[in-house]
Amino acid sequence: MTHNETLLAALFIIFALPWGVWRLWGKVTLPLVVVQIVGGVLLGPGIFGALAPEAHGAIFTPQVIGALNALALWAVTIFVFIAGLELDMSEALANRRDTGVAAGFALGVPLMLGTVAGWVLVHSPGWVGAAGHPWQTALGIGMACAVTALPILILFLDQLDLLRRPLGQRVLRYASLDDVAIWAVLAVILMDWGQVSRQLGFMLLLLTLSPLVRRLVPRLRAGDRWPVALIWMIALALVADWAGLHFMVGAFLAGAVLEARWFDVTRVDRLREAWLLVMMPIFFLSTGLRTGFESGGWVVLAAAALLLVVSVGGKLLGVWAAGRVLGWGPETWVIGWLLQTKALIMIIFANILLDKGVISATAFTALLLMAVGSTVLTMPVVTRLLSQDRDGMT
Repeated sequence: MTHNETLLAALFIIFALPWGVWRLWGKVTLPLVVVQIVGGVLLGPGIFGALAPEAHGAIFTPQVIGALNALALWAVTIFVFIAGLELDMSEALANRRDTGVAAGFALGVPLMLGTVAGWVLVHSPGWVGAAGHPWQTALGIGMACAVTALPILILFLDQLDLLRRPLGQRVLRYASLDDVAIWAVLAVILMDWGQVSRQLGFMLLLLTLSPLVRRLVPRLRAGDRWPVALIWMIALALVADWAGLHFMVGAFLAGAVLEARWFDVTRVDRLREAWLLVMMPIFFLSTGLRTGFESGGWVVLAAAALLLVVSVGGKLLGVWAAGRVLGWGPETWVIGWLLQTKALIMIIFANILLDKGVISATAFTALLLMAVGSTVLTMPVVTRLLSQDRDGMT
């Protein structure tokens, strides 16, 4: 086959296979995006590549992988920009005590337990990345255990008919505050004293330009706001990458500086949904192609199981502690299970750590499997909890 034919064949598999499985099996309990993430793992070298190496090599040639990686870079850049754009801290600030206590416990407990688990793992060979230090790897694993996937959480809340209810809005407040903390911890992990002048320059540029951009964009005609926002996103992503942070950090901050209402919240929602359908499956496949089982399949699965227990258990323990302080009722466990959802943001977070050499491909694979397991568990458990006393919780 020609290069174009091979690329189109790869795209056909990427889009058709997960969608077919979802329609036949997972539509009731799982969003399509979760099946696509699992599909990306299954199509990677660790599974499809191991079972049918010749077929895998014939479809996912180096040229095709290069093209898919370029598309994936653009896909995830826009996605994290939208995630930043949708971040609304006004409700969190208006309910500071409730949000601060809940988000603090929900993030702090799994972060601490996950870092301890990460510290145990890094004392075995094959977990620390080529450019990473053990403390960076351990803290990165801990943060991965504490992450809440805000975009997937929105999909789950909508599917559960909770998105516009008080309980759903509370969960979004807690997740939004944790979202900010995730990127702050990532900046600490990626701090490079060899490039500290560049990183300080990036922060100075961000602080200087952000007020100007916030004054400019609302004053533009509606048709000019999106082009200007995209130019702002690309420029900040480029400078962030040059500074040694990561282009996704710049893209997220570019979105966080702006406000979704300037672009019509409904249109932003539609763009996120369309982007998840049209472009993000390519990112999931690109992510699956980066998985590795160099330390042995059973070792990776055992590590993923450990991290899953730490992640889910830590999140539930943290939310339980917050509920005790704030006097919550039976909704405590619903909030805990919703907030432990990992999926997209954790996968993006782990991709950055892998790109920067903080974690190895083996550690990345364990984190990816943990994220999939965490997300798959959410809907069945929450649906059962809500069926017991929906009115009392919402």
